Amino acid sequence: MTRRAFTRNDRLSEELRRVLTELIVRAAKDPRLEGVTVSGVRLAADRSHATVFVSVIGDDERERQALDGLQAANPFLRRELGRVMHLRTVPELGFKRDTSYAYGDRMERLLDEIHREREGDDSESET
Repeated sequence: MTRRAFTRNDRLSEELRRVLTELIVRAAKDPRLEGVTVSGVRLAADRSHATVFVSVIGDDERERQALDGLQAANPFLRRELGRVMHLRTVPELGFKRDTSYAYGDRMERLLDEIHREREGDDSESET
């Protein structure tokens, strides 16, 4: 088994995620950003662009509002990233909805349903 070495981009992506989370929670004043979780950052190889994956608790309208809020806060977030992280070039930020939480939740509910059905089948066969 080979171990994967973490690249500079991997470390920078994680640091971007950490700082963005901190900025959104503590510094951003937009109420649309309440409850926004930065789940990951994918940095382009040349570090010119970062795709920021976010999840929001709520319906589709709530997610749309949060993404609009993030777009509005984009200049502030980039400026603060450059200041806090001392980056020579701050990547352009693009925000995308992270669907992995919803997918995982759906899978868990399906597995629970299968488990309940099997328990029902077992109790019927015993009678």
